[in-house]
Amino acid sequence: MEIMRCKPLSLVASLVAFACLGGCAANADRYPSLAIRDIERVSGTFDVDPATAEPPPTLPASELETIPSLVAAAQSAHQRFIAAAPSARRQVAAAIGANVNDNSWASAQVALADLESLRSQAAIPLGDLDRLNAEAAITFADSEAVDQARAEVLAMIEEEDQVLAELRGRLTR
Repeated sequence: MEIMRCKPLSLVASLVAFACLGGCAANADRYPSLAIRDIERVSGTFDVDPATAEPPPTLPASELETIPSLVAAAQSAHQRFIAAAPSARRQVAAAIGANVNDNSWASAQVALADLESLRSQAAIPLGDLDRLNAEAAITFADSEAVDQARAEVLAMIEEEDQVLAELRGRLTR
């Protein structure tokens, strides 16, 4: 009996499927054309605004005016470092081979700390120049003046780093 029940159900499903397929095989003249219609054609022209060349952005004048003073501050700190270096060299030379408890070793450590402090004073303007460089990069401004000043200050600091590394190396032997 169950077999009989399935047959009418499948018969109805088959009839519905044939009816749906019959709709797909209708006359081809009734379907819209896929050709471009008149409304879809491009017509007319648009006027293009003439390109205006904008000048490249620059850092504010107040920021640019600080660059020479930052370089001067770094040069001043560098000169103080250079002036203090010979004394530190003498104190480090006197402390070579000395015991940690010896006064000459302590004096050499203080001289190195003084040089590191002077090096830090030269690095402060470098931080401000780095900030200006970052602002120029963010705003796509011309950073040539900042880059030149930064390179000059960085060269001074690298020279100071070499002196400090040499003195530390001599003291630890």
